[in-house]
This record gives sequence, structure tokens and C-alpha cells, in this order.
Amino acid sequence: MKPVAICALCVQNKMALEQKILDELKGKLVEEKTKLENDLQRIANPTGTPGDYETKFEDLGTDSDENATEVEEYADKLALENDLEKQLKDVLDALKRMEDGSYGFCENCQQDIDIDRLRAYPAARTCIKC
Repeated sequence: MKPVAICALCVQNKMALEQKILDELKGKLVEEKTKLENDLQRIANPTGTPGDYETKFEDLGTDSDENATEVEEYADKLALENDLEKQLKDVLDALKRMEDGSYGFCENCQQDIDIDRLRAYPAARTCIKC
């Protein structure tokens, strides 16, 4: 079988397209990072470690009803904070993978993650099969 020659322009166009897609996905990740950080700051204070927050506890008073409300609100905020922190960690990890060149590969099978999956969830770590 005769080897097929690949034109340099075709390779450049493919690389440009890939960079364009990476730029698009990075923009989505940065936008999501900002949104998550803003949401977290409403209910928690940053601890100084990137992506780590401490849930705010509001003192409403000393009455038993007020104390019950405080505990209930704190528990709700704590659950939300944990969920938002996990999402933020996934976004920060995806941005780090973009920098080190490992972005877009499944962590389990090392195959490419489908571009449609990445567009739907840019912080995806695995392909649909895994």
C-alpha cells in the first residue's frame, strides 16, 4: 500500500481548529470557575487554599427557635458548599490539564473524550464508555 502524503496546510488547519476548540472550552471553564466562586462566596469564606471554602455560620440569636434555624441553615449551606467545591475542583483540574497537555483524554482508558461531551461538560474526566 502506497503511503498517503499529508499536506502541511491540512495539518495546520487541523491544529488551528483544535486550538480554536480548546480556546472555546477554556472560555467555558473560566466562566464556570467565576460563577462557582461567586456562588461560594455568598455562603462561605475562602480559606486561602484554592478551591477551599468554609461555610458561614450566621448567629441569629439565643432563642431555641433561632438556634434551630441557625443549625438548619448551616446544614443546608454546608451541603451546597461541598457540592460547589467539588464542581470548582473539577473545573480547576480541567484548566490544569489544559496547561499540561493531558486535557481531553479519558482518565480510565486514555482515549480521546468526544468533543460533544467536552462541549456539554468541559470538566469531563472520562469518556462516555467509561
